[in-house]
Amino acid sequence: MATAADQVSSVLIWSIVAAAIAGILFRPKDWPEAVWACLGAFLLVITGLLPVSRAGIAIAKGTDVYLFLTGMMLLSELARRNGVFDWLAAHAVAAAKGSCTRLFSLIYIVGVVVTVFLSNDATAVVLTPAVYAAVQKARTKALPYLFVCAFIANAGSFVLPISNPANLVVYGRNIPPLIPWLKTFLLPSVVSIVATYLALRWLFRKELTGQVEDGTAPGRLSREGRLAAWGILGTGAILIAVSGFGLDLGLPTCFAAAVAVLVASREVKEILKGVSWSVLPLVAGLFVLVEALDRAGALHNVGSLLSRCSTLPPLAGSLAASFGIAGLSNLMNNLPSGLLAGGALKTVQVHPFIRDAVLIGVDLGPNLSVTGSLATVLWLIALRREGEQISGWKFLKVGLIVMPPALFLATIALSRS
Repeated sequence: MATAADQVSSVLIWSIVAAAIAGILFRPKDWPEAVWACLGAFLLVITGLLPVSRAGIAIAKGTDVYLFLTGMMLLSELARRNGVFDWLAAHAVAAAKGSCTRLFSLIYIVGVVVTVFLSNDATAVVLTPAVYAAVQKARTKALPYLFVCAFIANAGSFVLPISNPANLVVYGRNIPPLIPWLKTFLLPSVVSIVATYLALRWLFRKELTGQVEDGTAPGRLSREGRLAAWGILGTGAILIAVSGFGLDLGLPTCFAAAVAVLVASREVKEILKGVSWSVLPLVAGLFVLVEALDRAGALHNVGSLLSRCSTLPPLAGSLAASFGIAGLSNLMNNLPSGLLAGGALKTVQVHPFIRDAVLIGVDLGPNLSVTGSLATVLWLIALRREGEQISGWKFLKVGLIVMPPALFLATIALSRS
């Protein structure tokens, strides 16, 4: 039975973690997200609520994720500096041939490709500015196309293990090899992508009735741009092969990306400067916050709920797990919720379909609100740099229409795969 001191400690841990997550999401004083995560972690340690040794162990748990994110950020910056994403967006405008609806579909397809092979964070951070520039040049309303970047970043993020860092968090070292992964998630991913597309297409039907004014042919990629594109494709091929053997993805991602940068660019220092390195301490801080929540009993509570889901009929249990974790992700962001769920799944015995449903909830569920995923937070930052402001309420109104049916149908497809 918990003592009064234990209860006080739990309340303090939850209070510090809640304040840190609120800081990450709302950025008081415009301080970077990493500052709030690290500040929360520091307070937990300095107050004795989390021993230094436990904090160090928590940070070390994220090694594979740090390496994966480093590799993906290097590839994204390499592509950005050499105009690969601008070139793709320009081709989409040219291929639209004056049709807003065709441009919408083409940008959606580009978003799928970038998300699947470069991760959802790349779609949010790098593709978003390129799409904004393309639609400004095409003199059409930017909002529908910008929402594409946000929603496909999550809807397409479980096609491959490399499509979302949260996939590594939920499964850890037990991540399935590529072929079993595809057998489980390919059909739900297709359903998620199609359902999200149809919902967005219907929602913005009025905005997509006009014509784009600029469909001129884009220029050719520079030599460095072509090398960057081949480097990205080569890295993707290596990661697919690594996934096929069920190996950790972090080190191969980082190594392949480093080689691609060295081969394709003479501006290595500039690429290193352009990478958002603050993402790494942000993620490390989140690992520490989740470790503290474990001491407060959160993993036990999540594990108990997932165990109850496992006692339900498969479809009902899958829906309860996916929507439950989706709700948690929108309250506290999907990276900490994925860490909690992944940790809880190591402590309880559940049917495999529960873990799979949890992953879909962690990846797709954040499409409800701006607080849902790191990719959405990065998307908002990218928009602010372009002078665009999208409120949480405006995003929620779209998310309420787009996310629930996509999650419902994807979870049903999971039970059929």
